[in-house]
Amino acid sequence: MTGQWLLLPVIGLVFAAQALSVMIQMSYFKLTKRLYGQGRRVFKMAPLHHHFELLGWSEMQVKERFFIASVLAGMLGVALALI
Repeated sequence: MTGQWLLLPVIGLVFAAQALSVMIQMSYFKLTKRLYGQGRRVFKMAPLHHHFELLGWSEMQVKERFFIASVLAGMLGVALALI
């Protein structure tokens, strides 16, 4: 309604990253399965927060860092909307 629809991926950066990680993982797995006969992975597990948990981050660390990233992305989106 405000004409700021291009800012939605910026404001929802964490949600967009989660969705993109699943799409990337599935596409790459299917492509490598077709090419090599065995699927390969980009991330240890998708969605992205599970990848970080398998790297050794605790669930609390993942939650806090994603929260900080979403707050910063929201602030950036509001700042860009005011320009």
